[in-house]
Amino acid sequence: MAAPVSPDQLAVMGYYTGDGRDLDRYDFNKLTHLIYSFVYLDGNKVSFRDAAAINDYRRLLALKKTYPHLKVMLALGGWGGCEPCSDVFSSAENRQVFARSVKSVLTDIGGDGLDLDWEYPAIEGHPGHPYKPQDRQNFTALVRALRSTLGDESLITVAAGGFDEFLQKSMEWQEIAPLINSVNLMSYDLVNGFSTVTGHHTPLYSTADQKQSTDNAVRFLLNAGFPAQKIVIGAAFYSRVWEGVAEEDNGRYQSGRHVPGLRYSQLAAEYRSENGYRLFWDEDAVAAYAYDAENQRYATFDTPHSLTLKTRYAKELGLGGIMFWELPGDTDEGAMVKAIYAEKTAD
Repeated sequence: MAAPVSPDQLAVMGYYTGDGRDLDRYDFNKLTHLIYSFVYLDGNKVSFRDAAAINDYRRLLALKKTYPHLKVMLALGGWGGCEPCSDVFSSAENRQVFARSVKSVLTDIGGDGLDLDWEYPAIEGHPGHPYKPQDRQNFTALVRALRSTLGDESLITVAAGGFDEFLQKSMEWQEIAPLINSVNLMSYDLVNGFSTVTGHHTPLYSTADQKQSTDNAVRFLLNAGFPAQKIVIGAAFYSRVWEGVAEEDNGRYQSGRHVPGLRYSQLAAEYRSENGYRLFWDEDAVAAYAYDAENQRYATFDTPHSLTLKTRYAKELGLGGIMFWELPGDTDEGAMVKAIYAEKTAD
């Protein structure tokens, strides 16, 4: 049976999409896992985007010399990166070939395991990507093939949608629980780029106006008998933004048009009174947001304070840890990671 990601401590897992040339920005003593994003399918085998990507990944692996505690993993797929997954993983032979190819990469290049970020099995994900009900069972079979091939020492984690449809339809939770080290709940983008009504994109708790939340997803898994120690909750190092949003309720739960958001490192400079924004805190949702009445712009995001409370929540419920998308979104001072680590190590 696969152990939780960090059986003796709270995991702090950072996804990373950079080229490895900015690694001196970060304090890896405060992380337990670093997840290189992304690798893809080439036929039925795992593959890097190109030769340069392999070198980028090697820079992450080199961190282990200085930080021997750090687990460095590969993430497969991501939003838009798993178009062939439904078809390829429908075949037992393909699943086995894929598992062997992962083992080869981890043996020949290095690494501590694989994060499966298929968005999404059995339900609609990226527009136009194939999906079918059988993906649910095929995902279980894929995890089983990986565990059998990689053995117990390699980490296998699953990046899971934090919303009801995914939780109810995409995974056989009881079957995969013994086989994986953690489920990394993407408890962000709960209102997303396709949403035409605003809300909190990464709230801790549900409210009368918004059911989807971190706690909603965690309670679903706990009620399904999934081990608390294998649940890792998600944090967002970026904002979601809408324009054309009416001023009622300071822009919350109003119609609007989604526009690109910002990294957390950019938020302080943008969301301030000089730019027309007012900052708000939703006590019920445990979530921050901002509204610019003149330009009718609404923003939703995590902050160091919300991450302190998310980390405290993970500790109180005996969860496996907290993960975030993504490390380069933090400030140069590492404000977001510092907040997680400070609460993790608090008495």
